[in-house]
Amino acid sequence: MTAPIALEVFRHLLASVAEEMGGRLQRSAFSPNIKERRDFSCAVFNDRGLLIAHAAHIPVHLGAMPLSVQACLQAVSLDPGDMAIVNNPYQGGTHLPDMTLVAPVFSSNADSRTLVGFVANRAHHADVGGMSPGSMPLSREVFQEGLVVPPVMLVRGGQVDRDLWNILLANVRTPAERAGDLLAQIAANQIGIARLQAIVARFGDVHVRDAMTRLCAYAERMVRQFIAELPDGTWRFEDRLDDDGISLHPVRLVVTITVHGDEMIIDFQGTDAQRAGNINAVFAITLSAIAYVLQCLVGDDLPANSGCLAPIRVVAPEGTVVNARAPAAVAGGNVETAQRIVDVLLGALAQVCPSRIPAASQGTMNNVTVGGWDPIRQRAFAYYETLGGGMGAGEGWDGASAIHSHMTNTLNTPVEALEYAYPLRVTRYAIRRGSGGCGRWRGGDGLSRELEFLHDAQVTILSDRRQTQPYGLAGGRPGQQGRNVLIRRQEEQVLPGKVSLTVQAKDRLRIDTPGGGGYGLSRNTDV
Repeated sequence: MTAPIALEVFRHLLASVAEEMGGRLQRSAFSPNIKERRDFSCAVFNDRGLLIAHAAHIPVHLGAMPLSVQACLQAVSLDPGDMAIVNNPYQGGTHLPDMTLVAPVFSSNADSRTLVGFVANRAHHADVGGMSPGSMPLSREVFQEGLVVPPVMLVRGGQVDRDLWNILLANVRTPAERAGDLLAQIAANQIGIARLQAIVARFGDVHVRDAMTRLCAYAERMVRQFIAELPDGTWRFEDRLDDDGISLHPVRLVVTITVHGDEMIIDFQGTDAQRAGNINAVFAITLSAIAYVLQCLVGDDLPANSGCLAPIRVVAPEGTVVNARAPAAVAGGNVETAQRIVDVLLGALAQVCPSRIPAASQGTMNNVTVGGWDPIRQRAFAYYETLGGGMGAGEGWDGASAIHSHMTNTLNTPVEALEYAYPLRVTRYAIRRGSGGCGRWRGGDGLSRELEFLHDAQVTILSDRRQTQPYGLAGGRPGQQGRNVLIRRQEEQVLPGKVSLTVQAKDRLRIDTPGGGGYGLSRNTDV
């Protein structure tokens, strides 16, 4: 094979390792959040912990995982058969429910033991302890959000560390489900090790490691070429989150993007200081959003690896909502602030390459957690879901409706699976017609999902775009903001975007998600 063809073959070979890891993780997981919604991500790394390839999973996971791998390399020594676990947001994690398992991959040559790289997977656990079921509370510090796990050894020489295992399961509300999901993560890494070793056995460790290096260099060249095609200059954009869940004050995010030659500076100076509530994002999340935007702009031909960020200098002042200091609460930073970081990045880039940039999508993940005691099944339960909404329209196309967008890439929980697993009933699930912004090309519509509670429970909602609207572009109108409604005895009560409450049997909760922004001036002057 010629060098370019060989590089493309290796790109897909390595990505297939991550894809097969994801398949095993999904099939063997216990929780609906992982096996139905696919709230997980898998990736392959080189021997220095740099991202080399990943499956088509969740952007907010994948861009942050290299920092988790590198934190594990600094904290523990990984030998064959070992696996480390970490969820600490201040050591490469995103928020505490996202548990990451990292395993080394050595060549299987009996005469020598060469470290080829690492495989890792991250999965969102529906509960990891903390002050409310689902571990997504309206918290003021990270310790209220669940069990904080620094990089430690979970598996040694192929054997699970029972002491650590028992500590993990003693601090969660649903230990049987957590055990099943952790075992699925271990199994996913095991198949990843086997498949990467098979590639090494076929091509040799020197050739494989060289291909990893060349893939990163190729990605860097592609990003540099994209940046070089942009005019030199500086562009600024700002947007805001509705509030932080503690106070009603909006949270401002500001970005200034400077292009010079084939390099780009992304500067978040002017962004608000970290808040008392949980909308603070750690630096790993900000990097994830930047990597995602670059991937979208450069296109599918870009190998998704650490080389993408080489031409980018990021300025994210420590102590702001885009680079929070410990022990700030961060549960919502991963799911809500990540979306707004994408919004401000795209808003700035729309000024320099407008034909490539869509209007704002829904800008929230509409997080709903429900937990309590299930008297029918005689066990505690914790349900977690993010809800889709409208995608922003772009030049030449309407936005998609009722879809997860940008930093999330999960499915929904099918109604049958949800009602089978939890004491809940879905009484409405529909597209929210007319919620997308008008324009020459319309923004996608949000959705409306209504849950009836069969027993008393604790509910937490983390959502945004309830006060602000997803912006339109090029004269397009903004999408409608979302709405959260509690229905009790046929009376409707509009809830805040971020709220925790106790619900009673027969209460219903309706989440109307935002629509996407429209693009371009409408041909109909009455709209």
